[in-house]
Amino acid sequence: MAKMPELAALMTRLRSCDTPTVCNAIEVAQGKRGFDRFTHRMMQWSGPADATIVGFARTAKIAGRMPPSEPADVIRARRMAYFRAMAEGPRPAIAVVEDEDGEAAMGAWWGEVHAQVHGKVFGLAGAVTNGVMRDLGDMPDDFPVLAGSIGPSHGFVHVRDIGTPVTVFGMSVADGDLIHADRHGAVAIPPEALPKLSDALDVLFSSEEIVLGPIRDGTVTLAEFEALWAAFEKARI
Repeated sequence: MAKMPELAALMTRLRSCDTPTVCNAIEVAQGKRGFDRFTHRMMQWSGPADATIVGFARTAKIAGRMPPSEPADVIRARRMAYFRAMAEGPRPAIAVVEDEDGEAAMGAWWGEVHAQVHGKVFGLAGAVTNGVMRDLGDMPDDFPVLAGSIGPSHGFVHVRDIGTPVTVFGMSVADGDLIHADRHGAVAIPPEALPKLSDALDVLFSSEEIVLGPIRDGTVTLAEFEALWAAFEKARI
């Protein structure tokens, strides 16, 4: 993994990129296609259209369709343990929460109260979940949530597990993984790609400019485009 000063600079740069760009840069860093640790379906985004969140994952699992089978005091204690876990660890950080109800998820863990608490009290940058969110008109812009769906009720939502690996729509995440997310979805950046990622972004932007620059500057004929595209493919991977 990159050293902390280099990693801090990289994360600052990543905040200026959208998630599709980060996915492309990972392929450039790895020198091949096939990386798939990103969300695999359309999701809902509560934040501003141009917002991004970057941070280390703080993972947990929840469920909310059915009442918990454990005693109420056990559920309350686990919820407080969850809160403590979210308040700990390296920063910046993102809550990555798997709803074990999957496609049947109906209990919203994320609403105005939890968004404010996780952002203002715990200092998290945002959240990613396959579960449900609500209170869209009251959600803070500075704590974006990327969720699987929108619904009106919290149902029986409760914490099931804390700090274990999770999966959000095909994206596998371990506690501490570096996550990038925006309105397109989320990606877990592989540690081995981090030292190469800034250079990969340079390659990506310069190669795209081979095609986009001439198009912006004026009319490009088909013959010119074919030459530009060949140069683009050669430069990229």
